Amino acid sequence: MKTILNVIWLVLSGFWLFLGYLFAGALLCITIIGIPFGIAAFRIGIYALWPFGYMAVQRRDAGAASCIGNALWLVLAGWWLALGHIVTGILLCVTIIGIPLGVANFKLIPVSLLPLGREIVPTDQPFTVAAANQRTGW
Repeated sequence: MKTILNVIWLVLSGFWLFLGYLFAGALLCITIIGIPFGIAAFRIGIYALWPFGYMAVQRRDAGAASCIGNALWLVLAGWWLALGHIVTGILLCVTIIGIPLGVANFKLIPVSLLPLGREIVPTDQPFTVAAANQRTGW
C-alpha cells in the first residue's frame, strides 16, 4: 500500500515539492552560513519525494546550534512552508482520494517548521535508529 500511495504522491505533488526544496537547498548552499539550511532543505525534499513509509524523528545529539538554527529557520522560512503544507493538506482532504495525500502534507509540517536536529527514518524502525544513535553518539 505504501508503494501505491508513494507513486500517486510522486505523480501528483511529490515531484514538484522535491524540485522546490532542491532549488531552495541549492540557493541556500551558495553561502557558507546557509549550508546547514541547504542540507536541511535537501533532507526535506527527499522526504517530500517519498513520504509514505518514513517519518521524521528528533535526534538526541542535536545541540544548541540546532536550536538557534531552527529559530532562525522558523522566522525566515519555516512558517511559510508549514502554512503552505497546511493549506495544501486541507485542500487535498476535500476529496476522499486526496485524504492520504493531505495527511502526507500534514506529516511534512513538523520537519518543515524545525528541520535541524531531525532524521528521516523508515516507519518500521524509528526507535531502533534512535537507540542506535544514542549508543554510538551519532
